[in-house]
Amino acid sequence: MLMANFLKTNFAWPALCSRGLGLGLELGLGLCLGLGVVQGALAQELGKYPEQPIRLIVPFAPGGGVDTAARLVAKQMQGKLGVTVVVENRPGGNGTIGSKAVQSANPDAYTLLFSAATHILAKEVMTSVPYDPISDFLPVARVGEAALLMVISPNLKEKKLNDVIVSAKLNREKWNAAIPALGAPSHVATLYLAKKSNLSISMVPYKGTAPALVDVAGGHSQILLDSIISLLPMAKTGKVHPVVVTSLKRSPLAPDIPTADESGLPGFQFMSWYAIWAPKGTAPERVQYLNTVANESVTELVKSGIFAQNGIEGVNESVAKFTQYINSELSLSHDLLKEAGFKPE
Repeated sequence: MLMANFLKTNFAWPALCSRGLGLGLELGLGLCLGLGVVQGALAQELGKYPEQPIRLIVPFAPGGGVDTAARLVAKQMQGKLGVTVVVENRPGGNGTIGSKAVQSANPDAYTLLFSAATHILAKEVMTSVPYDPISDFLPVARVGEAALLMVISPNLKEKKLNDVIVSAKLNREKWNAAIPALGAPSHVATLYLAKKSNLSISMVPYKGTAPALVDVAGGHSQILLDSIISLLPMAKTGKVHPVVVTSLKRSPLAPDIPTADESGLPGFQFMSWYAIWAPKGTAPERVQYLNTVANESVTELVKSGIFAQNGIEGVNESVAKFTQYINSELSLSHDLLKEAGFKPE
């Protein structure tokens, strides 16, 4: 049924054929026959897919925001695809190990990448990347976005955003920002916050959210921005102090935490986002089909409230819109990194 709806929606042969007949009998019949052949070829190509489990590789460790989103989407998609969608974690190399596994895979749409903005920034933040994150992959679908949460060490007297900014400007040597991964949304969001608040702050890289969070809780680093789903549990227990969320509206997961917008940075918004990519060379029909399945799955995850329970806002985009979004995000992040004087490591 899903396949039939996909073909009907994307290649409406009867309607196109009817319009074609208005061009004249000979031309109209030719158009009808041509469209029939195209639709038949598409049906034949897609009719073979999928016939086996699909691997959805997450280039990060289990338990983080990307992994959580991947598992929710995979479960919903497999019900529509009729095959198992296996989430496979391949952490390491700041996301490059898992991404390389997808880039090297057979481009048959049975091995896909589920990642975040980190993926497109690989060459912006690292000197050695074994692939091109843009040209070696095909955008399939952007499925969701999530606000970040800013937390600080609990022993600090400053509790509000304005107080943190003022203190960090006056006592720069006493403030460090923990960065869970270079090029990750947390990294770019910290740069964006520094730019909007005219703040110069030292940034300390960590190998993941967990060690960064431990150091902020212990006072070794003072500031951390990361996905709300990752930081909120420790914020609720008081081991770190929540300051603001980076969405324009308060998060339903933590309605008592103010936004940066209402805390002295008007218009401030920064969202992490999650998406699916396929290896270069994957048949465009399969990419389009997966986009349709992903969008329908996201719609259901939003309606059921499952996305909201995990701090995720659903996104429904065409492949073309997602491609445009990647280009705009890459440009913004490139400028922020350049302004900060960041050099790839």
